[in-house]
Order: sequence, then structure tokens, then C-alpha cells
Amino acid sequence: MLAHNVFFSLNDPTPENTQKLLDDCNEYLNNHPGLIFFGCGTVVPDLARPVNDHDFDVALHTVFEDRAAHDVYQTAPRHLEFIARNKETWKQVRVFDSQD
Repeated sequence: MLAHNVFFSLNDPTPENTQKLLDDCNEYLNNHPGLIFFGCGTVVPDLARPVNDHDFDVALHTVFEDRAAHDVYQTAPRHLEFIARNKETWKQVRVFDSQD
């Protein structure tokens, strides 16, 4: 399996902009071939231990059955459409990939 986690910081993190990004994650990034887990959400502000990182607005969590499925996803038309629709709103994007 390959876990692909993406943490988005928005230029203007209003509730409306955050919800739009969440909606687009659900519409464009879910239900891809080989995707075995999908989730997206926002920071939990009251989980504030010293190790908690709150430097993001929206988190995307996906797990693919293998590296090949992940690689196909990266160039899938819906994934590319998501990027085109949203990239101007991003202040920072951090990606964390790990393999089992």
C-alpha cells in the first residue's frame, strides 16, 4: 500500500474557501481506481499537544493499493482538474508519501 497525505494551507482561509476546497477534494479526488481509503478534513484546534502541527487548513488522506495505482492517480484527468481549479488558492502544499 502507498499512503499519500497532502496538507493545504490557503491564501485566504475563510470558512467558505475551506469548504470549497473540501468539496473539490470530495468531488475530484475520491473514487479513483486502486484507492482503498479516502478522507479529507480540517485542523482540530483543541488537539494542541507540543507535537501537534496546526500549520494547515485542509488535510487530504488517501491510501492506494500499490505504487502503480498512485502513479496513475497523479496524471488522472480529475486529479489534474482539481489542481487547475484550486492551485491559485494555495499558500503552501506539503505532501507526505509512505509505503507499506
